[in-house]
Amino acid sequence: MTSPLPDGERDESLEDIRRDEESATRPAELYYPNVAEFVADRFIYFVPRPTPESGRVWCPSWYAHAQALSRLDSLWRAWETLRWDGALGMSNWWLHHVDPHLSALMDPVMGPFAGCADGHRRSEPLPIDEVPDGLFDQLTTPRSNDPFSLD
Repeated sequence: MTSPLPDGERDESLEDIRRDEESATRPAELYYPNVAEFVADRFIYFVPRPTPESGRVWCPSWYAHAQALSRLDSLWRAWETLRWDGALGMSNWWLHHVDPHLSALMDPVMGPFAGCADGHRRSEPLPIDEVPDGLFDQLTTPRSNDPFSLD
């Protein structure tokens, strides 16, 4: 139980603190165990199947496209969090997550499924040249054994 203190502060009981700490260490309660379950059980029913006239593309092997997997995983994780907000959670999910991700996912020119209009086709990664040695500093290795050293 809390009791008011001067200047609007509140005094938390040991029980309140214990309950808060236990709640913070408890793993999140997921409705779906993974993105594949979310896509198969919920997502595919939210999104209409693209028709040739729609100019949109979907690939049944969505999990084989790195960008699609990342975007759908992000949508699933956002849904898992926002479903708890009874006021604006789902509106937020649609407006700020689904709508932009769907536009990118199903874009027939630049989306990850662009080559899959007539069946799954593996996409090729962007070509890159080898970066010259020494061009970038290694930022993950400390320069000294002393983590508090300024050199």
